[in-house]
Amino acid sequence: MAAVGTQLFPTLVDTRGMFGFRKLDVYRAAIQFLPAATAIAARSAAHSGGLGDQLRRAATSISLNIAEGTGRVDRDQRRFYGFARGSALECAAILDALVAMKLLDEAAVEEEMMLLSRIVAMLTKMV
Repeated sequence: MAAVGTQLFPTLVDTRGMFGFRKLDVYRAAIQFLPAATAIAARSAAHSGGLGDQLRRAATSISLNIAEGTGRVDRDQRRFYGFARGSALECAAILDALVAMKLLDEAAVEEEMMLLSRIVAMLTKMV
């Protein structure tokens, strides 16, 4: 999994400060999880009964809900962070299911599970 550095989006300039979600560690972690989720989804697509596609959608939903939440206030903002948290938990459950179905080795997704755990912990504090 590629590390996300301080220059996550080096070619995009945010001249008005409207994309503050890009500065959030939780958003950066969610973006970091996307390539791994996409690769896992592609590897397991033929045998997972749709779980690969569901993993890809849930993984994308994490960062999208974080971004949308930053554009909201108070209760509405927390609601979107809660949706993002739910999507991260869904990703973890899908990985568990793929391991249980013997489509993935538990050791092969250890790094992704640790990243999801970190994402869930950060979002739990934000909700």
